[in-house]
Amino acid sequence: MRNAAATSLFSLLACAPAKAETCRAVEFETAFYTVCSVSLDADIRLFHSDGDGNLHGQFDALAADLEAQGLELVFAMNAGMYHEDRAPVGLYVEAGEERARIVLGPGPGNFGMVPNGVFSIAPDGGAAVWESETFAETAPPVAYATQSGPMLVVDGDIHPRFNPEGTSKKRRNGVGITADGKTVHFVISDVPVNFHGFARLFRDELGTPNALFLDGGVASKIYAPELERNEKGLEMGPMVGVVRRAARQ
Repeated sequence: MRNAAATSLFSLLACAPAKAETCRAVEFETAFYTVCSVSLDADIRLFHSDGDGNLHGQFDALAADLEAQGLELVFAMNAGMYHEDRAPVGLYVEAGEERARIVLGPGPGNFGMVPNGVFSIAPDGGAAVWESETFAETAPPVAYATQSGPMLVVDGDIHPRFNPEGTSKKRRNGVGITADGKTVHFVISDVPVNFHGFARLFRDELGTPNALFLDGGVASKIYAPELERNEKGLEMGPMVGVVRRAARQ
């Protein structure tokens, strides 16, 4: 299989306002999804715990922590698998600090269904979806990174182990970057879907040649105030979010 090359990097304007029309409903092949499309002039970050080491766990806790810093949480989603103690499974980098090391090779569960991958944000703000082996070989500088698996789409090809008629259907979420490198699509299914159908959405509808599965089932949650959605439940590990400076009162 071809390696998934990183999407070209583009500079971010720190804390630039995200567009109000970020999130929208999409119907694809009779299934329903929420797609949050974020241009690379937005401030995309990964979050796990606060400055005192306390797990955020819920979107409300993250939003409150950001508010105390004069920032607003515009959008958020769970951002990868985690252990029972909510520690990340595989590579996790937050604000330039590596908190968990990359895991290579096949293993149990969805994470170990190689090729798996890494979603990263570079220090200059560029975003990329990499195949894990390529990321490890390249060793790019990153400000944020989360590893998950499996890859959904690799250089325009759907993961070879996915079955179009697969009967395992769950709510799933993932991330992909458009071929022109200008837009990051964060997606959550609003109905149970199989891996192949989820991957086709990224490749055929959203035009992302490389896309990564983040998680599924009860772990998949979204925070999208513009859609009046703030999903709660079991505490999460890593989260990805878009932030901006809070409006002055």
